[in-house]
Amino acid sequence: MFLRIVLLCLTLSLAGCSRSTVYQQESFVFGTRVEVLVWGDDAEAAQHAMGAVLREFDRLHKAFHAWSPSQLTALNLMIAAGKRGKVTPELAMVLTDAKRLAAMGDQMFNPALGRLVALWGFHSDQFSPRRPDPDALKSLVDSAPSMADVHIEGEAVWSDNPDVQFDLGGYAKGYALDRAAAILRGEGIENALINIGGNVMALGRKGDHPWQVGIQHPRAPQPIGVLALYDGEAIGTSGDYQRYFELDGRRFSHLIDPRTGQPAWGTQAVTVLVSPQAGAGVLSDVASKPVFLAGEAWREMAHRYGVDMALRVDGEGHIAVTRALRSRMKPLGGVEIDQVID
Repeated sequence: MFLRIVLLCLTLSLAGCSRSTVYQQESFVFGTRVEVLVWGDDAEAAQHAMGAVLREFDRLHKAFHAWSPSQLTALNLMIAAGKRGKVTPELAMVLTDAKRLAAMGDQMFNPALGRLVALWGFHSDQFSPRRPDPDALKSLVDSAPSMADVHIEGEAVWSDNPDVQFDLGGYAKGYALDRAAAILRGEGIENALINIGGNVMALGRKGDHPWQVGIQHPRAPQPIGVLALYDGEAIGTSGDYQRYFELDGRRFSHLIDPRTGQPAWGTQAVTVLVSPQAGAGVLSDVASKPVFLAGEAWREMAHRYGVDMALRVDGEGHIAVTRALRSRMKPLGGVEIDQVID
């Protein structure tokens, strides 16, 4: 799927986008296209740093994969058997943080829902249009596995609910952004842009100007608008166009509401912009999920995560944006903003 956060210096040829000093490497990982761009005058240093970032992405992809053999699948097997699993310090830290973030949104961000995601067929690189068995679906909804069922002590992880199955798809890309930023800074890179399938983080600037990104409409080829992304800011996007199938004239996306067990309808896309802070990448990735699932209550959910800059495209294509983000965004191509809210 083409990136839904458009990197304008690559696609719109804005003034100041000098390719001679923008170094780029890309790959395909986390089920999406990833890009690392560095602005500078030392090609060797830039290429070395970007290579280190892509190697880290590969490591994280293998460690946190939800259905290929990984640390995560090994832990899921232990939990399903009613046993304690021993995990790496890194995975224990990630799960502890995910548990904290899940509680902030009443478990609407729910990385313990992997069994339900698999039931819908999304634990596959290729999936076919089909509805799950209704009895199996009801059983999982009634069981209601969540991060509240998860216990973590040191490097031991267990759950009293055998239906808990971890899927870190809503956390891993944000974590990878934070890891990439740390690696780049550690390599002395001050100006860079990292893009993981529409989850974006900026470091520094692009020459004399901030990095420019565009927020793509989920149903139209052109961006909704463009905005400047400053040092340490991160963007997270969730949309029903990223992983989905169509059946009987209806779109079924991988964004599943844990309350119903059904893919969420009523929202096409949500974008959140997180200010510079520790874990900005994770927060941008995580917060976009409960904000998407919250429907008309999206603004309240964004508040819970401390997000002031957010945009929602509802099921009819109407665009609502917070005042804080609207002041940063320039609409493009005759796009109309239907609602600006505080």
